[in-house]
Amino acid sequence: GRAWLSHAEPWTRDGRSEEEEEEEGCYQLYPGHIPTSPLQKALLAAGSAFMALSDPYRHDMVAVLGETTGCLALPNLRDKMKHHPEGYRILQERPRIRLSTLDMARLRGLPGGTLGREYVRFLEDNKVSPDTRMPAKFVDDEELAYVIQRYREVHDLMHTLLGMPTNMLGEVVVKWFEAIQTGLPMCVLGAAFGPVRLSARKLQVLATDLVPWAIRSGRNASCILNVYYEQRWEQAVESLREEIGILPPP
Repeated sequence: GRAWLSHAEPWTRDGRSEEEEEEEGCYQLYPGHIPTSPLQKALLAAGSAFMALSDPYRHDMVAVLGETTGCLALPNLRDKMKHHPEGYRILQERPRIRLSTLDMARLRGLPGGTLGREYVRFLEDNKVSPDTRMPAKFVDDEELAYVIQRYREVHDLMHTLLGMPTNMLGEVVVKWFEAIQTGLPMCVLGAAFGPVRLSARKLQVLATDLVPWAIRSGRNASCILNVYYEQRWEQAVESLREEIGILPPP
C-alpha cells in the first residue's frame, strides 16, 4: 500500500522518530491505522469473535473481526476490482458513502423503486445511518483498508437490493450472500452462527427458502464491489438486481 506518514508531527508520543518506527515496522499506513503483529491480530480476532458471537449487534467487534481475519479474502476482492473497469475506477477515485457525501433531499425526491429512493427508505425505516460504519484500523495495507471500508459502506445497499430488514433474520440472509460473494471469514461466521438466535419457525423459513436463494444469488451475481452505486441512484432496483445477477427475492 502507499504509506501515509505525517510530516506535521515528525515525532511520536513516546519520543521516537518516524524513521525509528518505520525500522520497527510499526508506522502508520493511513490515518487511523494501528500497526499490529500477527500474534496481536490473532488475539484480536479471537476476542472479537467471542464478543461478536455473544452479541451480534456489537458492530465494533464485527469490524475488528473482519479486519484481522481478512488477509486472504481482501487481496482477492481487490484483484477483482482491479480487473473490472468500474471496480478499478472505484479504487482510483475512492468514493465514500456517508451523510456528508449524500444529497439526502435529492435521494428522497427520486421516484419510488429507484436505488436512491429505496436506499433512503431503508435507512429511515430501520433507523440506521451510513455514518455508523467503523473506519478501518488493523489492515496493514492502505489499498486493502479501503476495500474493507467500501464493503462496509455498501452493506446497507445489499440490504436494499436483497430486500432484507436489519433484524436477525435479515442480517443472517445478507451474511450468507456476502459470505459467498466476498469469502470474508467474518461473513462465514455470521452466516453459520447467526441462526442460533432464531425461533424454530424462522429457522424453517431460513433453511427452506432464504438461505438457498441467498447462496444461489451470491454465486450468480457479479462482484458487488464493482458497482459504482453513487452513479446508479436513479436506476431501478429491479434493473440493478438483474444487471448484477441477484435473483428475485422469494
